[in-house]
Amino acid sequence: MDTHDNNSTDIRTIKASEFEAKCLKLMDEVADSGTEIVITKNGRPVSRLVPYREKNFGKDRGKIRILGDIIEPIGVTWDVEKGKSWKEEDDTA
Repeated sequence: MDTHDNNSTDIRTIKASEFEAKCLKLMDEVADSGTEIVITKNGRPVSRLVPYREKNFGKDRGKIRILGDIIEPIGVTWDVEKGKSWKEEDDTA
């Protein structure tokens, strides 16, 4: 079994035969430690065992309120609307 350091995250590499013999134990280990395991056959990576992570999409649903009108223009003319380049200096400052 090899251990690699990849951006401060340990990634272990094991043979498919070892994974087959210890898969339930390895699943618990990955869940507890967050360590990824790469499974190899004949020395070539074929699969990864990674910890399950909840999706973040929608986690704040119902927690954010929109105040005011977010569709209508805000009444401020942007430099691009005035034909100014971002490279030009602002004379109003």
